[in-house]
Amino acid sequence: MKQLARWGKAAEDAVLVLLLGAMIVLACSQIVLRNFFDAGLIWGDEALRLMVLWLALAGAVAASRADKHIAIDVMSRFLPAWGRRLTRVITNLFTALVCGCVAWFAADFVMQAREYEDELLGGLPAWWFQIIMPIAFTLMSWRYLVFVILDIAGRRSEPEQPVSDS
Repeated sequence: MKQLARWGKAAEDAVLVLLLGAMIVLACSQIVLRNFFDAGLIWGDEALRLMVLWLALAGAVAASRADKHIAIDVMSRFLPAWGRRLTRVITNLFTALVCGCVAWFAADFVMQAREYEDELLGGLPAWWFQIIMPIAFTLMSWRYLVFVILDIAGRRSEPEQPVSDS
């Protein structure tokens, strides 16, 4: 199981690096082509928008891997250990449910794009590019459900408290 987790982490990190690198190359190419040659890639801007979508969702999946999403956590400093655990269970359960709902509706959106034969990048099926949405939100929902189970079972360690300057 740990080997599978390592492969998953490596795959997620590779997707992030490749997407960011491709975005930088494509954006720089567009700038050079437009400024020096009065030309550009017709599909370039649309491809960059799609890469931003993929990068954002791949980054969200990677953040969920380590439970590092943005959180406003004021109460946990004042709660005992069991209260912090209960708060984490409730928060993670809510997050899993929201991500599950978004995955459900994203899957419906992608199926409709496929059914209506929507196209992107000059004729390619749009659902090929949109499939990241239900996949990413399903992965995040799954991870937060696992966090809930681990928290209930008491098998997850306390997250580190941020260091304050005062």
